[in-house]
Amino acid sequence: MEIITSIVLLVIGFAMLVKGADWFVDGAAGIAARFGIPQLVIGLTIVAMGTSAPEAAVSITAALKGNAGITIGNVLGSNILNVLIILGLSSLIVPIAVKNSTVKYEIPFMIAVSVLILMLGMSGDQV
Repeated sequence: MEIITSIVLLVIGFAMLVKGADWFVDGAAGIAARFGIPQLVIGLTIVAMGTSAPEAAVSITAALKGNAGITIGNVLGSNILNVLIILGLSSLIVPIAVKNSTVKYEIPFMIAVSVLILMLGMSGDQV
């Protein structure tokens, strides 16, 4: 495929992804409001599954093709990006009120799991 075509498809795909994400968040917030479900619960379930689906597809495809490094890198990179970059940039744009329990338990747990997977991957053994 020509480089120009690839770039055009990438830009179109990114634009569609941004608009789809906007619709997805609005829909999830609507579900939360309609049924009186806390937005955190919707974020931890429906939104998390929706945003993880493309990553799961990449990881499964890479694993089936024998590219374990891509699979592990995708999981680790996603966790690190979500904890550090996404949360950080979001809070710079709009201040985010975070419960103490989230800072005290959930974020350290995500980091610990990422470190554990990284250590297992670096050990040379199969994960």
